[in-house]
Amino acid sequence: MMPGLGLGDTSPPRRSTHLVVFGVGLLLAVVLRLVLLPTDGFRGDLDEFVKWVHGLVTQPFGRAYDQNLTFPPVMVYIWGLLAALEPAFRTVSDAADPIVRAVMKTPASLADLAIGLLVAWELRGRPRWAVAAGLGILLHPALIYVSAWWGQYESIYVLSGLIAFMLAVRGHSLPAAAVLAVAIMTKPQALPFLVPFAAFFLARGGIRGLTLAAIVGAAVIGILWLPFVADGGIAGYARSLNEHQGETFAILSLRAWNVWWLVQEAFAGGQFVSDQTAILGPLTFRLFGLVAAGLLETVVFLAVFRSPTRRTLALGLAAAVLVAFTFLTTMHERYSFGALVFLVLLIPERRMLALWLAFGVVLTLNLIAAIPPSEQIGAMLPISGPLGVAGSLAMIAITLVVLRETVVSAQEPVPDGEPAPVPGP
Repeated sequence: MMPGLGLGDTSPPRRSTHLVVFGVGLLLAVVLRLVLLPTDGFRGDLDEFVKWVHGLVTQPFGRAYDQNLTFPPVMVYIWGLLAALEPAFRTVSDAADPIVRAVMKTPASLADLAIGLLVAWELRGRPRWAVAAGLGILLHPALIYVSAWWGQYESIYVLSGLIAFMLAVRGHSLPAAAVLAVAIMTKPQALPFLVPFAAFFLARGGIRGLTLAAIVGAAVIGILWLPFVADGGIAGYARSLNEHQGETFAILSLRAWNVWWLVQEAFAGGQFVSDQTAILGPLTFRLFGLVAAGLLETVVFLAVFRSPTRRTLALGLAAAVLVAFTFLTTMHERYSFGALVFLVLLIPERRMLALWLAFGVVLTLNLIAAIPPSEQIGAMLPISGPLGVAGSLAMIAITLVVLRETVVSAQEPVPDGEPAPVPGP
């Protein structure tokens, strides 16, 4: 069997025991989600999503972006499927009905389960680590909180990113590029994936390989947009992005514990500050963040290009996500979600296990403090103040450690069985 990532097991495998443990954990993960699906979660977001689904079923599908949607077309297809399966969306326009809430949360919860299964399969050559990593994802409070309670869709684009990773490291660059395009067309938060994947395609296939991957990705994006082009869907989505990123959410940090949360704490006591504020002449906070993140993403690109291996790509994907989260403005608290999945692939290494556990704790605390499930918990875990400062410092440190691990991985010899990079341009 093809080995997974990290260090190997030294004891003989007991597959029946591993399967039983994993099966019990999987059942528990399903039950926990079934219990949480009908709950209110964060009603503000759920009400907005249901209103959009209602609009999809009560007007021509091609006019979806008349509604000022903030998602690319993959989520429109998913919501269209939900509308076709559940007749209630023809009449309801909010999430007051628990059945409607459960239906809205189901796609992300199914994606959670798929991620856990794929992670376990990826590490199947080390059965104990496969069980630990798979259940670590299936039962992780951050995933359960975001998908089954809150009703957000991060796990759907991360699932596509994981599939693209698994295809790419097996030499299937063009299918990987197609799936990567699906990830980007699910949520724009998948855009950081482009950095390590572009380096990987270039290193393994040269200019020709990267160009073919780009053509395939562009073709998939074009096909996904086809139903909406005639009715101005692309322009409508662009207007929505401009409105939300340039106006509504033009904030240093939208409850994300990162560099910019520290700035808001220092100068505004945790209150929101516009990222359009000028620092020096035309240099704004947003532009400064873009430059800083761009430089660090270049480091990620060069590391993966130098060593296009399974390990470096996994680290590069986690690093790219964390760099964007930590140094860009307008970040929401859940936008580091993807790093949790790519880091878990490395937990057979002791230091990576410690890093994954630490990151999981910080991410979970950030999520709960940002959108607490009750007033009592919100009072115990205030988003600002000492907890927010400590969380931000921890997230910055974790980001820099993952970035360093990516660079160090690029300096190590290419493992046996991994193709060497082609000569660079």
